[in-house]
Amino acid sequence: MSISWILGRVAGIDLFLHPTFLILLAVVGVLGGWSSVALYALVFGCVLLHELGHALAARRFGIATQDITLYPIGGVARLERMPRSPGAELLIALAGPAVNVAIVGGLGLLRVLGLAGPLIGWVDTLMTINLGLALFNLLPIFPMDGGRVLRALLSGWIGRGRATEIAATLGQGLALAAGLFWLFQGQFLPALLAGFVFLAAGAELNQVRAEERRRFGPTRPTEGIWIAPPGHSWVSRGPGVWQLVPIVVRVSEPGPRVRRSWP
Repeated sequence: MSISWILGRVAGIDLFLHPTFLILLAVVGVLGGWSSVALYALVFGCVLLHELGHALAARRFGIATQDITLYPIGGVARLERMPRSPGAELLIALAGPAVNVAIVGGLGLLRVLGLAGPLIGWVDTLMTINLGLALFNLLPIFPMDGGRVLRALLSGWIGRGRATEIAATLGQGLALAAGLFWLFQGQFLPALLAGFVFLAAGAELNQVRAEERRRFGPTRPTEGIWIAPPGHSWVSRGPGVWQLVPIVVRVSEPGPRVRRSWP
């Protein structure tokens, strides 16, 4: 966070702004004027509310949020830890898009009641953008919200590790395809976002694999250092838990001696 500027604190969560955000804001101002800058700022206000939705939902499950940072490509809420419960992860992931849907509903109500006034054009634009944000974030591209929803749904059946592998592989494939498409279209900012998602999916997959190894150890102690030394063998003590024990050879004891008397 050292290269980001603090904006303030909301609900006990520090809000940061990355300097590159201001660069893009300046470009928007040069190309579109102050009205475009104001609209851009409102859009990122909605992005901030989206991230606060994740943070406050996580708090309901006892997970604190370290901070929220706004980048030109979106916002990032850094949770202290990721929920292991599929139900908790599902609700936390859906909280962000739910905020965007709520914003659409609120703006739509203003429009229906005729309270938008001269800002009706901005209201319509913000409704469209928030609806797009909700749908875009629900795409099954891990580690975006939709990818986390997919992992949560799969975790109950196949476990967190395998679910993460499937979600991350699918997410990386979609991110790569989208990145190449936007790159060939000359749209570098969406291509950059796709590249960021691709790298983030790989990083979180490696992290989850490391966590699973620490929790459960090797699946089967048969290779490398897991070869049992002479006179010992591996004994399973539960799922993923193995213990090295000496091999005990039981020798049957001779029966009691019978004294025979000879005539």
